[in-house]
Amino acid sequence: MSNIEEYNEKTFESIKHIDEYGNEYWEARELMPLLEYSKWENFHKVIKRAMIACETSNNSVLDHFPEFRKPIVGGKGNIQNVVDYHLSRYACYLIVQNANPRKKSVALGQTYFAIQTRKQEITELEYSKLTEDEKRLYTRILVNNKNKYLFKTAREAGVENFGKFNNYGYKGLYNGETAKQIAKRKNIKENEDILDYMGSEELGANLFRITQTEAKLKKDNIDNEDDACLTHYNVGRTVRKAIEELGGNMPETLPTPEKSIKELEKDELQKIGNN
Repeated sequence: MSNIEEYNEKTFESIKHIDEYGNEYWEARELMPLLEYSKWENFHKVIKRAMIACETSNNSVLDHFPEFRKPIVGGKGNIQNVVDYHLSRYACYLIVQNANPRKKSVALGQTYFAIQTRKQEITELEYSKLTEDEKRLYTRILVNNKNKYLFKTAREAGVENFGKFNNYGYKGLYNGETAKQIAKRKNIKENEDILDYMGSEELGANLFRITQTEAKLKKDNIDNEDDACLTHYNVGRTVRKAIEELGGNMPETLPTPEKSIKELEKDELQKIGNN
């Protein structure tokens, strides 16, 4: 695993929060130690510089750096309400750009948030104008985010075996194929994610399966694993039937891209490094 991937999974993403509307944010005081700052007054100066950069680029500071009061336990056990910020991904990007680049974690953060911010910029473009690789990166982000919501809803519905639950959805969409069988057909290594080896059309079909399954679990008030699995299977079958009725390509007939999503991300990293 590369340093960037390690930071993705173990640091920056691990402290990400999701609000009630599905918006992601980071808390400044949680981000501070990850960037190797020990004193708030020093890190606050970095935040202030990032705010100036945000304003200079004609973006709203209030939107990207909303302030709130966070209760902490003081030295004598007293509760104090201190200043903190809910940071957008763009705000985090500006912060690492204005932090001390000699710190290893800051250098890694600069690269990581540059990649993520670049991906989000792609989502604002007209989809039809994107290249196939850009469409894959864009749709994979959506799939990843929506999968998180699906698994959260599935857990609330009583699912404990997520491998089993996932396979029911694939079996419905792929005419009986499990994730392992799909991987074998695509010649994908056992430790790799099959979603990283799908084109934009195949990812789109899976995105529809994911969002509709989450909605169905909530609508039907599913409260046990067996019914949740059956729901996932039935939604997969329904998506497959819709594709068939529209005269579309069955997902198992679509070609496997030569490059995985992770390889495309490395290409993005290379582009950023060359700029």
